[in-house]
Amino acid sequence: MFRNTHIKTAVVASTIGLAAAMLPSQSMARDGWETGAAIAGGFVAGAIVGSAISGPRYVAPAPNYYYAPRRRYVAPAPVYYRAQPWTPAWYQYCSAKYRSFNPRTGYYLAYSGQYRFCR
Repeated sequence: MFRNTHIKTAVVASTIGLAAAMLPSQSMARDGWETGAAIAGGFVAGAIVGSAISGPRYVAPAPNYYYAPRRRYVAPAPVYYRAQPWTPAWYQYCSAKYRSFNPRTGYYLAYSGQYRFCR
């Protein structure tokens, strides 16, 4: 019914105080202290009970949500077939690709003027 703990404490204290005021003791009634002392005692008892009821409560921290990035398909790297040096397939490939290919050394003359090994 009540959500705020301070309101609960006030309600409990006033209820106990009023209940104590309705039941005065005989000794207080003779001396004329019945109402004031009963209300004061009720508020003290209500404050003690109310503070015990409204003690600190554990509040769970708010959850941390995160969004994972979507997984993307990544194609594997292409595999290029390259003939092994000094095999007949290698001789055929290098002779067809480079006109200056020398089959005895495995080198060809590049545009830069340097000889490079055919791969």
